[in-house]
Amino acid sequence: MFNNEDQKAVDALRVLSISQIEKANSGHPGLPMGAAPMAYVLWNKVLNTNPKNSKWINRDRFVLSAGHGSALLYSLLHLSGFNLSLDDLKEFRQVGSKTPGHPERMHTDGVEVTTGPLGQGVANAVGLAMAEKHLSKLYNKDDYKVMDHYTYALCGDGDLMEGVAHEAISLAGHLKLSKLILLYDSNDICLDGDLSTSFTENVEETFKACNWSYIKVEDGNNLEEILNAIEQAKSDNDKPTLIEVKTTIGYGSENEGTNKVHGSPIGADDFKKAKERYNWVDDDFVISDEIYKTFEQIQKRGKEENQKWDQMYDSYKKNYPDLAQELEDGFNRKLPENWLDKVKKYSPEDKAIATRASSHEILQDIAREIPTLWGGSADLFSSNKTDIKDTVAFRDESPEGRNVWYGVREFAMATIANGILAHGGSFHHVSTFLVFSDYLKSAVRVSALSKLPTTYVFTHDSIAVGEDGPTHQPIEQLAMLRSIPDTIVLRPADANEVRLSWKIALESKEKPVVIALTRQNVSNLEQTTKLDNIDKGAYIISDSDKKPEGILIATGSEVELALETKEILKKQGKDIRVISMPSMELFRDSGEDYIEELLPMDCKNIVSIEMGTSFGWGEFTGRNGLNISIDRFGISGEGSQVQKELGFTAEKIAEAYNKKFDK
Repeated sequence: MFNNEDQKAVDALRVLSISQIEKANSGHPGLPMGAAPMAYVLWNKVLNTNPKNSKWINRDRFVLSAGHGSALLYSLLHLSGFNLSLDDLKEFRQVGSKTPGHPERMHTDGVEVTTGPLGQGVANAVGLAMAEKHLSKLYNKDDYKVMDHYTYALCGDGDLMEGVAHEAISLAGHLKLSKLILLYDSNDICLDGDLSTSFTENVEETFKACNWSYIKVEDGNNLEEILNAIEQAKSDNDKPTLIEVKTTIGYGSENEGTNKVHGSPIGADDFKKAKERYNWVDDDFVISDEIYKTFEQIQKRGKEENQKWDQMYDSYKKNYPDLAQELEDGFNRKLPENWLDKVKKYSPEDKAIATRASSHEILQDIAREIPTLWGGSADLFSSNKTDIKDTVAFRDESPEGRNVWYGVREFAMATIANGILAHGGSFHHVSTFLVFSDYLKSAVRVSALSKLPTTYVFTHDSIAVGEDGPTHQPIEQLAMLRSIPDTIVLRPADANEVRLSWKIALESKEKPVVIALTRQNVSNLEQTTKLDNIDKGAYIISDSDKKPEGILIATGSEVELALETKEILKKQGKDIRVISMPSMELFRDSGEDYIEELLPMDCKNIVSIEMGTSFGWGEFTGRNGLNISIDRFGISGEGSQVQKELGFTAEKIAEAYNKKFDK
């Protein structure tokens, strides 16, 4: 099946990748030189994607988990006909280019997910495969396979050493994601030297123990052997498949097979010798028409498959118009009209309720209105209360299920969710305790960088969790999450603010949203019953009678505490404004006029009240302000007693206010 033209195409990938790296004098040549054959076979002979319609929803997905090999991906995209020119490749790793150092979703045409932090791409691929499996069950009919494609990922030794990859691999095998195929660039070298210095795991037995099929390709330059392995993997309808491909890192370099070719340019002299090994005669960035013609196979196949799908989908829309509309709305992230009107509101007469519990009630209403909403928890459904009632768990036997039992795999859960959102077609939320957001912070960062509107629900959001003690009492986590660019963090004060927090999360198009919720009961506040939105991040929940003498800013459960503190200070003759600030980020973006309206510059007596670190609050309270906060770890004990011990009572806050400002 393969001939000399195919080999020239493989070498074109190698040379084009090295050319980018040499011109930039920066990059990782080892993977492109070693893995080019498997990448060529997959892309030009197998992958169903349409370079001229790169957002076709039924395309196969490809993830370069070993994102440091980005030059190879850019070479593939260019030669395959995506919107990436030779001039773009010449700007590899340069400011403002379409070819950044590691692949970035929404930045380069054809890049499915942002990769580079090792291991996360493996988990992203699991999410992509889960989304395909879920949507195919919801929308496919006997004669209409509207969602029917594969997910492929290329990983390296470093990926498989990362814990997040193992978490995701374990779950993928459990869920029997048979349309997931992982190609392992097995070259026995890591950045610092021989792989044997740090990794002697039996990869075959590891994957088999996780319920994966395993295939080994002994010669990573044998195109026929690689193709046969992929075809064999596609025939397995019961398990995901790992294809271990034995390669030589930096193949063609005088330093091939060593770590010297991993992360540095090989240099002009070595590049010249590599070209001689490849029998390459053209200059850098010069690709013959013959090679472009060889790569037309992927364009031809993709165009034909896309056209056949379009014809089938036109018929599907006529026979199943409601399902088709629902599917399209999911991919467009379009919400039903007036959906929020059908979501429960709360009044002060309703009993006090933890915001995690009101969120659960609200989520049921949302789920009835938005059928493409599903989500999961890291073995904490009973505590996070993020399960959807009247449905089953997402499993191999019930892929339509809307509750994903992620198990105690926080990091993988978040990176898998990023894959689900990158696939498109559904809304997805994940949940754990706020203190355990530490485990998955890197995934939230990638959500933001990738412009993925993943919803994170973090419950048990303060020291009020009580007896579990300082290991489970978050202190610095809110500040940590707020520090991530392009991320919206919401800490609602009561059930009505929870309702509007979910509105922000579901309406978000390109930003991840964190919703932090209480374990303890909070009152339903009179003032929130009239709220239509909290889109500006903060609002006056109780104003002063005249120009405010002082301002109390609070979030979450501490808003009620701020209102109680105001009453104490009012009896002492002080005219106080109380602001609920569910989101610093949204308030910061609300405009100078609105910020001045709530926090006038001439008011110096500003207090923040939040059961967490003071870090970040100075932006709003100023140099002369007061931060009622916790800059230490918590203590074990009953929740209300812990709060009292650490200074969170209205009496103690009023006393601190007077001590600070009565001078």
